[in-house]
Amino acid sequence: MARGSFNDAESRQTEAVLRRFNQVFITHNPAALAELVADDCIIENTQPAPDGSRHEGKDACVDLWTRIATTSGVHFEPESIIARGDRGEIRWRLIWGPDRLDSVRGVNLMRVRDGRIVEVQGYIKGP
Repeated sequence: MARGSFNDAESRQTEAVLRRFNQVFITHNPAALAELVADDCIIENTQPAPDGSRHEGKDACVDLWTRIATTSGVHFEPESIIARGDRGEIRWRLIWGPDRLDSVRGVNLMRVRDGRIVEVQGYIKGP
């Protein structure tokens, strides 16, 4: 996986949080979400177009990500993580079938505060 993070302490902490977050989806195990998500977290999800759904608060965000992480028949392939201060970017591919056409690439733009995720905007390539 490509790496492009800065080397200051805040960037390293952000990168560590994003790597732990990624593991939730790679392993299909949402247990770490409770300690990774801030009480005031806000997600702007990838769907539905044009703006995506908005999820506010820890419970709503953990619930959404738990459902995504545990969805049968889909998996994420991480492409890269970049961290700059409290901001981070995770590029990924979501795969739901055997053919390359059964996938979509996307990116999460994220913000971390005090070791917890506070803001996420998700985007995908596709209709």
